[in-house]
This record gives sequence, C-alpha cells and structure tokens, in this order.
Amino acid sequence: MTRSPRSDALANRAGILDAARSTLALDPHASVDVIARSAGLSRRTLYGHFDDRDALIRELISTGAQRFNAIAESVADADARIAIARLTARLWQEAAHVQFAAALALDEAHVEHTAAALAPLRRAVAQLVQRGQDDGSFRTDMAAPTLSRLIEEVARTVVARTDASSVGAASLAVRTVLSIAGLSWRETDSLLTAHPDVTETPA
Repeated sequence: MTRSPRSDALANRAGILDAARSTLALDPHASVDVIARSAGLSRRTLYGHFDDRDALIRELISTGAQRFNAIAESVADADARIAIARLTARLWQEAAHVQFAAALALDEAHVEHTAAALAPLRRAVAQLVQRGQDDGSFRTDMAAPTLSRLIEEVARTVVARTDASSVGAASLAVRTVLSIAGLSWRETDSLLTAHPDVTETPA
C-alpha cells in the first residue's frame, strides 16, 4: 500500500526537523544545504516546507516551546519555593538534551519569536513569583514583574554559558534561580535536602 502524498509530506517535514536538530547540534551555523542532505532530501524539497533557514529555526523553537510550556503546566506544588525549584530542574533537564536549540532560541535574532512561543511558561513563572511574594517566601524589595524578568534573564545566562552535561549543572540552575528569588544558600540547601525529588529526573 502506497502512502498518501500528505503522509509523505508530513514525514518529510518531521525528517527535516529531526535532521535540523542533529545537524545544528554539531554546527549551529549549518546551512540549509547541509540540513537538507542530512535529511536525505533536496534543497528544493526543504524549501517546499520552510521558506528559509530562519523559518526552520522558528519551527524548532516553537516545537521546543510546546514542551517547555507543558512542563510548566505539570508543576503543581503548593509551596512556591518548591514549585519554582522543580520547574527550573525540569526545564533544565529538557534544555540539557537540546542545549543547542535553547542557545538558538535565546539568540537576539529570535528572541521576539521565543518570547511569544514561551508566553504560557512566562505567565507560570510570573504567577509563582507573585505567589511566593504574597506568602513571604520570595523577596519583596522589587515588583513581581521585575523579579520574574530577572529570574528569566539569569536562567537565560545559565543556559547559554553552562555546559549542560557537566556534573551538578541542574543543581546550579536551581540554586541560582532560588538565590535570585531571595533564598539564602542555607535556605536552599535545607529546601533541597528536605525535598530531594525536586531535582530528580521524572520517570
């Protein structure tokens, strides 16, 4: 039984995205030609799915953002400190697998698209920050929107400048975010000791 053109087109698109992920992981500046060859397709076929390289990268960002937004929805801890720590750990575990894509997403050329794609995640962080300020868990010397933005910018720096495969990288990300939120290193130690599951990889 032959596959329908629509099925072939969907398979080609998925193959292009998979090839782009693996190719860009090795060379973030890989050209459309290189990506097309990696997918086993012609450049013309690739352009039948994506207008240009930027469009392909935006699709990768959107796909990754969907996973990040889903992670944000999955965190339901009542304690804002634990919630933001768990969210950070899970986001880091996801980003560690596709750090090249995270770096591309955080590039200035794609920052506006990334911000729009990650709107649900950003709302979740803002809500956690507000909840933590309301119950006295987080610092209140700055407005919630400012603190949320600061956490976002610091997390962005950690992703861009930390080797995701290094030992303790996830813990560093969590500790950094909690520090910005207003916890001392001793408070963070106590929190993570009492809740070791926070930084565990979900089954």
